[in-house]
Amino acid sequence: MTKRNGRTVRDLRRENRTAVLQRLYFDGPLSRYSLGPATGLSSGSVSNVVAELVAEGLVEEAGSVDSAGGRPRTLLRISPESGCMIGVDVGETRVRIELFDLALTELARTERPLAVDGPNPHERYEVGVVVGHVREGIAEVLRSADVPAERLLGVGVGVPGIVARDAGDGAVVHGQTIGWDAVPLERLLRESVDLPASVPYWIDNGAKTLGQAEMWFGAGRGARSAVVVLFGSGVGACVVTDPMGPGRAIEWGHLTVRVRGRRCRCGAQGCLEAYAGAEALLERWREAGGVPPAGADEETALTAMLAAAYPAEPGTEPDATALAVLAETAEYLGAGFADLINLFQPERILVGGWAGLQLGTRFLDTVTGYALQYALAYPAARVEIGMGTLGPDAVTVGAAILPLADFFARGGRRDEGGTAGEPPAWASTLRERAAR
Repeated sequence: MTKRNGRTVRDLRRENRTAVLQRLYFDGPLSRYSLGPATGLSSGSVSNVVAELVAEGLVEEAGSVDSAGGRPRTLLRISPESGCMIGVDVGETRVRIELFDLALTELARTERPLAVDGPNPHERYEVGVVVGHVREGIAEVLRSADVPAERLLGVGVGVPGIVARDAGDGAVVHGQTIGWDAVPLERLLRESVDLPASVPYWIDNGAKTLGQAEMWFGAGRGARSAVVVLFGSGVGACVVTDPMGPGRAIEWGHLTVRVRGRRCRCGAQGCLEAYAGAEALLERWREAGGVPPAGADEETALTAMLAAAYPAEPGTEPDATALAVLAETAEYLGAGFADLINLFQPERILVGGWAGLQLGTRFLDTVTGYALQYALAYPAARVEIGMGTLGPDAVTVGAAILPLADFFARGGRRDEGGTAGEPPAWASTLRERAAR
């Protein structure tokens, strides 16, 4: 095939399709006339690409807009029903599965709790149980929304731990805190889940998918760099230095904040997670004499702790024990944020995760004060610390973005390139959106 500057004609056509799809996705509806300057393509190229995408059902008309002295211009948008994605959050208290259309509108969802009574907390993360929840959840959301599996662009999965790639098994999860040692999750899902072999899986760290969602659609929009932190049972973070890049998961929760400190569930001593994760926070409250609700899950127990420390009823005395534990936690978190500021000098630090959403509304200002106190003055003066805006579903949204981004990078074609389990090469083609 003819090559131009090392690229084939097929490459150029794919890039043109990608440019049009991305611009319509983030800035649409747009007219053909507006797509030219927005994408840098000639009017002829825009017309050809749009004609292809309309014929394939990926793009549809969305009304019209008046033009200066001429006929109204037809507006175009991505057709939401032309594809769908599944996002899975393998959290530390539940597995959440959501089905989205191409516009990331939720079509169906289900949740499967991960809970066990017994001395070994790792039992709740038994691999077979998690795989079974994902299998059943995928079947349920497809059935509930009456969506055929053939419409799926892919399944994105956010997991706790480090995700490595193996030539034979695909994505392999090293989740030391949940007892997962080199779990070949992608292979297990392919063997268990009843989906066509052509449907790709994209498996990555949950903090990374959270960061992805906040940068695309949430509080990270417009930032050139950010750290998105996830507070759940444990603690994680995603560092983003390219606004449209996939970010990098870091094991921030296992940064040592106190030498010979509390034993962390990873086995080390003094980790931030041993003081700031919801599991450790509740344990410290209990050790100090607090009384979490009997038989409650972590989310319910943390809600009770915050209610005790910050009672809603006027005249009610706050629980001094809960307040003291939370005050100590705020300082540890502030020191941890200071480390992020000094190491990465981000424009923003954003707080997410189910526990982060509860804790942040109560004492983020206190945490920020400690962070600015402990960090170097220059980067501290240039960082904004705030809450994520996508809520508890951000991990599943970010997971669903993984197959969507790959689909765009392939020009909206399902049958070209792309290796399941590897990060999609979409950073360079989505860079422009960072300034919007």
